[in-house]
Amino acid sequence: MRIIIHIDLDAFYASVEIRDNPKLEGKPVVVGADPKKGFGRGVVSTCNYEARKFGVRSGMPINFAYRKCPDCVFLPVDMDKYVEESIASQELFRKYADLFEPGGIDEFYLDVSERCSNYKEAEGLAKEIKEKLREKRKLTCSIGIAPNKLMAKIAAGRQKPDGLTVVKPAEVLDFLAPMEVDALLGVGPKTKAKLNELDFFTVKDIRKVSMYQLVEWLGKFGAVLYDEARGIDDSPIIEEWEAKSIGRQITFEKDTKDRKKILDTLTEIVNDTIKQVKAEKLKYKTVTVKIRYEDFFTTSKAKTLKEDRGDEKTAQLLARELLIPFLSDDRKIRLIGFSVSKLGKI
Repeated sequence: MRIIIHIDLDAFYASVEIRDNPKLEGKPVVVGADPKKGFGRGVVSTCNYEARKFGVRSGMPINFAYRKCPDCVFLPVDMDKYVEESIASQELFRKYADLFEPGGIDEFYLDVSERCSNYKEAEGLAKEIKEKLREKRKLTCSIGIAPNKLMAKIAAGRQKPDGLTVVKPAEVLDFLAPMEVDALLGVGPKTKAKLNELDFFTVKDIRKVSMYQLVEWLGKFGAVLYDEARGIDDSPIIEEWEAKSIGRQITFEKDTKDRKKILDTLTEIVNDTIKQVKAEKLKYKTVTVKIRYEDFFTTSKAKTLKEDRGDEKTAQLLARELLIPFLSDDRKIRLIGFSVSKLGKI
């Protein structure tokens, strides 16, 4: 019997900022940029639950967030601080796991199958983790406990913030059945719309058709969806986890051909990306620039270096070199992205 715990740090960036500045307690806080200081082209990296009450969400353009909540406290992204906190939290969590895998900067998987003989013991362990996190790091988290990674992650999202949800093997099908289809991993707005067009609105609806039919409609992802709708996931906890890529992207509030604005935005997201690379003590070998035009056509261009690098200057030069050809297109630009990959330890 597998027992997997998924830990999701609540509103991570915002929570760290509030912890470090208690005067922010109880106020709506947005981390991303400050629209009052001319950074209205940025996006919300995260926000606390007070800000979410006003309709502010991660990924939303900063100017939209400002219109919804002009009284929000807007803060810049301090990636060095967040990476440092993530590492400190990981050190705390590892002590409770047989196997441990980061799923990102603010979420983690723990296999406790050998440590816990049943789900009641796992629930007790999860409560202890929450108490230690609050005591040692002054943060909260939401936890899901289930027989695999898929179900543990979905469970962790059911009661936020500071929640704890247990889904035993015999409860998986009933737990998933009434959820909307986008509760399943990989089901974004487009896939949800397609499933809704097919009269599939809940997870239970997806179970009405064969895997063959889902593959015919959705390609390879249909087979994945067939298993997910039944809570099936055999993926292991990967102890030696490394980020495949690190990057940022920004959607302009209005499509633009303003060369200076585009280049300045690129400079900003390259700077943010390399800060995280340095904070995680990594080097990169491949850089990629992504563009989405006004007609939603999306393309990218990458360059791989002969040797690993870790500096910002090289990243800025290569990013600009990759971007320039895109600017000769007659179409306005809607989104710009930058990432580094083929990462290695310093």
